[in-house]
Amino acid sequence: MRRLPIYFLIDISESMVGEQIQQVEEGIATIIKELKTDPYAIETAWISIIVFAGQAKTLVPLQEIVNFYPPKFPIGSGTSLSKGLGHLMYELRSNVVKTTAERKGDWKPLIFLFTDGVPTDDTKAAIAEWKLNWQHSTNMVAVSFGSETDTQILSELTENVLSFKNTTTASYKEFFKWVTASIKTTSISVENNSTGFDLPRFETDIISKIDLSKSPLNKQLVDNNFVILAAKCQNSQRPYLMKYRKTINPSGFSDFQTLSYKLVGAYQIDQNYFELSDQSGVNQKIHTDELIGSPTCPCCGNQIGFAMCHCGGIHCIGDSEINTCPWCENTSQYGIGQGGFDVNRTQG
Repeated sequence: MRRLPIYFLIDISESMVGEQIQQVEEGIATIIKELKTDPYAIETAWISIIVFAGQAKTLVPLQEIVNFYPPKFPIGSGTSLSKGLGHLMYELRSNVVKTTAERKGDWKPLIFLFTDGVPTDDTKAAIAEWKLNWQHSTNMVAVSFGSETDTQILSELTENVLSFKNTTTASYKEFFKWVTASIKTTSISVENNSTGFDLPRFETDIISKIDLSKSPLNKQLVDNNFVILAAKCQNSQRPYLMKYRKTINPSGFSDFQTLSYKLVGAYQIDQNYFELSDQSGVNQKIHTDELIGSPTCPCCGNQIGFAMCHCGGIHCIGDSEINTCPWCENTSQYGIGQGGFDVNRTQG
């Protein structure tokens, strides 16, 4: 039986933390549930999930749908698209069966790339390798989650670059319904010995094809659409992330605006955050005057989730003036300082 390999290459950078990654988890589970009821997909579709942040890894190896169990998605620091692509190409070389004189190989792999920001690394070498070896032997659909993605980079990978307006829970459901329809359509096509690849028609305006001729080139190595701060819980030692979204504010002067970042929330994450982070990333700071809002600790409930030790580590503190930094383990007296200060931010 000829397989239809389907790869999901998913951005799990810090800007995806919170509702976005939860919706992706639920969406993947919905896709699998629907495909398990489709006779064409059961016969042909094999699915793998690869995730990337500062590092990349295979979350679910390529396997047939009947054995597939939707995973829990981790979060990492950075958006290394080059490592994501490199890992995808490694998996394609290792697992896709090529056609030979003795046997027919797998059908053209179908790849869905989901990302919501900009690469925080140099992608030139990875993209050049992709164009040389895989661009014409796979079908890739690159999806921008929201309006802040570097679509010029995505256009170098595929002509199928889509914008998904991820504004509500209902829009996520519609989007993953469309992804499911795409897989079903392709499964039927290959079962009927057709080599064509035709995306289903968009039923709503939450999904649209991007006009790549109007996409600006973005060269920044930090995702400035969000500010993400990495912290640790003083009591449980568990890491958590504080997520701030870019906000443009009108000022009292005409044609003049100010930039700040408003708190979205604080989210407990797993220890594998460090495994998936780029430890050699760009060292960036932001001043606290640019940040609006301070969370409680999502791990233990301490009312102050944003305190900084002299070592630079961010953590939560309790009611006592004496607290222990979970990063350097030094015990110090904490108080409220005058004015703002610089804090370490992640790559986003």
